[in-house]
Parts: sequence; C-alpha cells; structure tokens
Amino acid sequence: MPAQPQLPDTAAPLVRSDGGAVRLLVVDDEPDLTEVLCGVFAYEGFDVRSAADCSSAIRAARAFRPDAVILDVTLPDSDGLTALREIRAELPLVCVLFLTARDAVEDRIAGIRAGADDYVTKPFSLEEVTARLHGLLRRAGVESRRASASLLTVGDLALDDDAHEVTRGGEVIELSPTEYDLLRLLMQNPRKVLSKAVILDRVWSYDYGGRAHVVELYISYLRRKVDAGRPPMIHTVRGAGYVLKPA
Repeated sequence: MPAQPQLPDTAAPLVRSDGGAVRLLVVDDEPDLTEVLCGVFAYEGFDVRSAADCSSAIRAARAFRPDAVILDVTLPDSDGLTALREIRAELPLVCVLFLTARDAVEDRIAGIRAGADDYVTKPFSLEEVTARLHGLLRRAGVESRRASASLLTVGDLALDDDAHEVTRGGEVIELSPTEYDLLRLLMQNPRKVLSKAVILDRVWSYDYGGRAHVVELYISYLRRKVDAGRPPMIHTVRGAGYVLKPA
C-alpha cells in the first residue's frame, strides 16, 4: 500500500447510466488499506461498502448488488477465489478487480479463470487501481462521464440547454423560465441538498428579502410538473433544503 496515497485527479465524476452512483464493494482484511480505498472511491462519488472476509463479502454482495468488486485473494476464512465464484453466481455481470501479494503467473491465471476481470499485485499505486477499475466499468457499459454542460441527465429526467427542453421518460415537460432555472440548478447538483438561501442566490441572483416561501412555491410548481403521476425525484430535507435524485 502506498505510504502517502494521493487522490486521483478526475475531471468529472463517473456515474451509472441511470444517473445513480456506481456501487463498489471493497473486500480486504487490512483495515488501513480498506479505509484508503473506500475513501478514494467515495471521494470520486462511488457508493462504497466494505467487507473483511469471504462470508461477509458474499452476504454484502447479495444485499448491496454492487456494480464492481475490489477483492483481495487472501481472506481470513477462505480465499478470494471462493468469494468470487459465489458472487459471480449471484451477479454474473459484476466487474471484479483482484488485489493480491501473489504475483506468480499461475496465481494470475487462477484468478482470471475463476472470473476476475483484472489483477493488481501489492504494493500498488492508487492511480493504477482507479484507472483499471474505471476501465473495467466503462468497457462493461456500467458508467459514463456526466453529460456535457448543455445536456443534464438524472435518472429518466433530461434537460437540454441547447434546445431549452426538459423531458422525463421521453415526455416533454413545459416549464416557465424560473422553473427551468430552478430545475437546472437541482440537476447540476444531483443528490446534493441545496438550502433555500443557496437556491435564492443562484436562481434569483439578488437579495429576495429572505422570503424563503418563494422557493417553496416554485418547488411545488416543479413537483406538479416533474413528479406528477411518477415516482418522486424532488425531495424535501427537513431543516436543510431540497434535493433531486433518481427515482
């Protein structure tokens, strides 16, 4: 493990095709290494869980349904090959990156034959691990860069700035200019709670006299148009503000 790990420099976060965070399960019995890996990928926007042995890894995979697994070959109660076979039986398309201190050719072959997609030996650089994992996920079609500034997508909701058009599930939603600006702000910050003060500042661009009810009113307008008859995407976080996330 690197003595001084550096967070990778990513130009834009990577997300699932539905707009949600990529799910990653880290399986290793070294607490320090697990903490570093979880921290790095959480910083990049992944939804990260961890496990320290084979049995807990299998249980976590069944409950969490990860898109990818970083898996140590040597585990306290069994080996990573056993965990991999069980996880693959449950999730045949999951991306698996093996971590191991074993660098013999036969060990690599055994891992690949068991179903690993790639193999990194310890000690390793975090840059290599993140690059390999991102490569696996992209090739599997699990994740992609967030859309350009002119096209925002969260779940089945899309906002095209060039066409000045909003759709949900392919159905066009007619919005007023203020509703459009408010929705754009929420979609630029998916899963992030925005306070009424921040919304007033960003959407109205001047002091609105602290009248937070204006935000509440326009949020209600948006809900009627974006969420009406559909699973809700716009949520109130009591005492904090509002958040938009995939249904």
